[in-house]
Amino acid sequence: MAFSRAVVAFLLLTLFSLSLVEARHGFEFHSLMASGAERNLLQRIDCGTACGVRCSLSSRPRLCKRACGTCCGRCNCVPPGTSGNHEKCPCYANLTTRGNKRKCP
Repeated sequence: MAFSRAVVAFLLLTLFSLSLVEARHGFEFHSLMASGAERNLLQRIDCGTACGVRCSLSSRPRLCKRACGTCCGRCNCVPPGTSGNHEKCPCYANLTTRGNKRKCP
């Protein structure tokens, strides 16, 4: 009985120490091993600047920047240019309002 308690305690201690090592070094290791798509998810874009460019020609720039900022925050992507180019960022293009209209400018 004492032997099994010692084994269980050893296993729990080992798992705990491995989780600490993973928490400390796991992100660095993962970022080195990440593919191109995963690497993009690890790096956040500057939504304010990207949406400022996207909404620069809008007739309602504050409304445009607010909607764009919401979409950028969810997708971490803003299509290039001031309009169109939705194929460059499918997540951004697929967000819709309750009325089934495009949410993102």
